[in-house]
Amino acid sequence: MKLKCDREEILQALQMVQSIVSSRATLPILSNVLIEAGDEELTLTTTDLEVGMRKTIKAKVTKKGAITLPAKRLLAILRELPVSEMTMEATDQREIVIKYDASYFRVLGLPKDDFPPLPDFLKHRALKTPQKPLSELIRKTHYAISTDESRYVLNGLHLIFSKGRITGVATDGRRLALCEIAANVPEGFDRGIIVPTKAVNELGRILSGDGDAEIFVGENQAAFSANGCTLVARLIEGHFPNYQQVVPQKSEHKLLVDREELLAATRRVALLTSEQSNSIKVTLKKNRLVASSNTPEVGEAREELVISYAGEEFSIAFNPQYLVDALKNLDDKEITLELTDSLNPGVVRSGKSFLYVIMPIRVS
Repeated sequence: MKLKCDREEILQALQMVQSIVSSRATLPILSNVLIEAGDEELTLTTTDLEVGMRKTIKAKVTKKGAITLPAKRLLAILRELPVSEMTMEATDQREIVIKYDASYFRVLGLPKDDFPPLPDFLKHRALKTPQKPLSELIRKTHYAISTDESRYVLNGLHLIFSKGRITGVATDGRRLALCEIAANVPEGFDRGIIVPTKAVNELGRILSGDGDAEIFVGENQAAFSANGCTLVARLIEGHFPNYQQVVPQKSEHKLLVDREELLAATRRVALLTSEQSNSIKVTLKKNRLVASSNTPEVGEAREELVISYAGEEFSIAFNPQYLVDALKNLDDKEITLELTDSLNPGVVRSGKSFLYVIMPIRVS
């Protein structure tokens, strides 16, 4: 293998794919990046056996070949190189020489044959959809994914492909985020999958352009392709809970609230909470929303927002971080806050496509 390539291009590509590499890899080869030189292109691939990523860049290839190298070490070398162009040459399948000016690095690696191959999705039908809406769906839902490993079906984002739309749902049992986007879903593509957290986070990183993304779904794996990068994930097996049962069918009070004002007030009031008393109280009064916290060992805080409200006064308590997570990932100037009483879930709506259910906290 022998090629010339732009240092910045290969550095950016390696930075993208090396995030898949685990610091606690069970096999030495899983700490490596597979480097393949083909027809005028260089492909970098990493995997942890659950999630894999492949990125292709342009290169001046004079001899095709492949090798795997320690991803973190190669990244450290590329960051320090003082030149814009370099030569990479593999003398055999176990080492590569990186040359620039009169200097060089000789890096030891492992043969390609030991590297676990990523599945080929070329035979599967692809769903094409614009990147930006898909990226927004992930941003508006990912934070509600459960981290409780005992409830493994909640450790991912539930993507539902149905006629005319893609729905994303995430829940940890205390809150639920749902976002819908319009999509041209091919006939026969209708189904639901659960994408694991790591893959969801990586997918959010690769969806950065204005073009389309392609989605391929297999029996127990799925692939997402955009901007010359392909992400492959092993899907979570099992049945996602019936999330529609969690969504309140009606609410007593619907309030239009300035999103940034409520976000800022929640953040400030939350400063005077503690791990033992991690809740803020939202009180509705005539034309006012009062956010407050009162923690005996810390202190108290109070913020008032002007709203349109003429009902009876009542209070409800929430985990402030749950409110912040939703509000900071939305874009609309105003959101709709739906409340019934102190015991029933609250609902945040943004436009027609976003819904967030948050369970109240019982306080004495």
